Amino acid sequence: MVIQKNQVPYGNWKSPISSHLVASQTTPIGQVALDGADIYWSEFRSTDGGRSVVVRHLSTGECKVVTPGEFNVRTRVHEYGGGAYLVDDQTVFFSNDSDQQLYQQRPDEEPSAISHTKQARYADAVSDRARHRLICVCEDHAGPQPTNSLVAIYLGDESHRETLVCGSDFYASPRISPNGDCLVWLAWNHPNMPWDGTELWMAEFDTNGFPTNCECIAGGENESVLQPKWSPTGTLYFVSDRNGWWNLHRLDGDQVQEVYGMPAEFCGPAWLLAGSTYAFETESSLLCAYTSNGCGKLGRLNLLTGELLNIPTPFTTFRDIHAGPGFTVFVGGSPTSPTVVARLEGSTDEVTVLRRPNNCEFNAAYLSSPQDIRFPTEDGDVAHGFYYPPTHTDCQGPPTDVPPLLVKCHGGPTAAASLEFRLEIQFWTTRGFAVLDLNYRGSTGYGRSYREKLRGNWGVTDVIDCVDGANYLVAKGLADPERLAVTGGSAGGYTTLATVAFRDTFKVAASYFGISDLTFFSQETHKFESRYLDSLVGPYPECRQLYHDRSPINFVDRITCPIIFFQGDEDVVVPSNQSESMVNAIRHRGQPVAYLSFAGEQHGFRRSETIRRALDAELFFYSLIFGLSPADNLEPVIVNNM
Repeated sequence: MVIQKNQVPYGNWKSPISSHLVASQTTPIGQVALDGADIYWSEFRSTDGGRSVVVRHLSTGECKVVTPGEFNVRTRVHEYGGGAYLVDDQTVFFSNDSDQQLYQQRPDEEPSAISHTKQARYADAVSDRARHRLICVCEDHAGPQPTNSLVAIYLGDESHRETLVCGSDFYASPRISPNGDCLVWLAWNHPNMPWDGTELWMAEFDTNGFPTNCECIAGGENESVLQPKWSPTGTLYFVSDRNGWWNLHRLDGDQVQEVYGMPAEFCGPAWLLAGSTYAFETESSLLCAYTSNGCGKLGRLNLLTGELLNIPTPFTTFRDIHAGPGFTVFVGGSPTSPTVVARLEGSTDEVTVLRRPNNCEFNAAYLSSPQDIRFPTEDGDVAHGFYYPPTHTDCQGPPTDVPPLLVKCHGGPTAAASLEFRLEIQFWTTRGFAVLDLNYRGSTGYGRSYREKLRGNWGVTDVIDCVDGANYLVAKGLADPERLAVTGGSAGGYTTLATVAFRDTFKVAASYFGISDLTFFSQETHKFESRYLDSLVGPYPECRQLYHDRSPINFVDRITCPIIFFQGDEDVVVPSNQSESMVNAIRHRGQPVAYLSFAGEQHGFRRSETIRRALDAELFFYSLIFGLSPADNLEPVIVNNM
């Protein structure tokens, strides 16, 4: 039976996905951990003050929050964190957000601090049971510049800290061999980011538990090595992009051996610590996630025969893979169903969902399914993205109407648009907007050569791809050229501002904590990203003029479209002056501009009330500019010069 839909102008459709639903029902899953057969994961809860908690999955199927209400499991190492907790023999060790100290929480006991250095942060810990200690990454902020190292935190009544490895700018992934004799870790130095070049080090423990005979066994200035892991019997595996793709390798004697080579990515960029995209089922079998053309798959790799077999699942994204006795747990997502914690039985490959954080079910007919698109660029190359058409059960646009298009620029910029279910995209498509989730050149998931197309070209190549992606959809009759919007956060906010400063394709823009002045950003941002622009733009001050020429703040006079800005006042990654200077300059020129600043918010909004207000304000702003009449009851936004 054909259902007759109502003809309603695009952008005015009544949606079942409210900003309140986006803000309150989305519970992002963080880090997964196993303790024998016990399963744990962390959850971010926007409705609980934006705190993260550790959840334990019981054998009965019940999920129990183990983190007391006054604690927030979060580390700020590198500001982005990752690896905020560890579980060992039913004891949870975690970093607490308010003081950044490590705590020990035994079963049925209150947490107690085991680190006591107030200006230090800790992350990515492993248990060194033989020496009754944890080994973890430490970032000490006591001096004028943070210093990073690997430290041991000794447990017991007299807990104390000892430095094991230091001297490099950054460290990650300390991992102890199964017999407890060896330690490996990753290290890298400015100006490299971990996706540019890292070093994999190995050492033996001396009789006092300190690393000795330290040796760099893989990696370098132009090789990104990530995720070192020991097999059950002590063979060292890791992911390296030495062949142009992040593929699996292992150490065979003193030689690095490619385990499985293919044009696909077996991990992503290490913005967060403690990533895990593969796990050993046995000595001869591992489960691994990989991405090909932006779509994720789960495979079982036979380490004896070298055969990789795909495992059928309903998911298109996979992360935090960990193997237990007879099962594997991972976080899986797809474009039209919420991200979940899933368990895969080793004997049958049966998948069971352990946690589905979105407690909302939708008629699938409401949900827009992404289409993988490749489009030509004006400089003779090809770029990628995911196109989401406007979708609704009851509404369709008039025959002569073409939908407004929202182009979304992901952050990083070394990151990627994901095929995970995102309510904030469906928020727009169910209202009659088309969405292009752009994987501009420089994004991950397409090999090192695609990733490096942004080297020296930030503010140029990504801008071209924004414009050409929108024009590609306009040419196909899928977007209205007079109703084109561009938005992004952080680095995506920079691309948004650069696009409207240097091109006139878009009619409105929304910047979430975006960078407007590259010179000030390079001098003010945190240590982890303080030399990031060396590769994206060029070394400073040698390329001072280039920094000026790529900064939107210096070309406000070229901006012809209205812009709305969103900013957290405690953001240390992109300080609020980046937004405020741009807002003041636009306001002074008499151009339409709006600005919403949120007290207590940092880099990336965490509180439900902030998320809701920002989303509603963005919709209100677009509707005002495009002349739409949304079905929502929206709180007005003050727009200067309108």
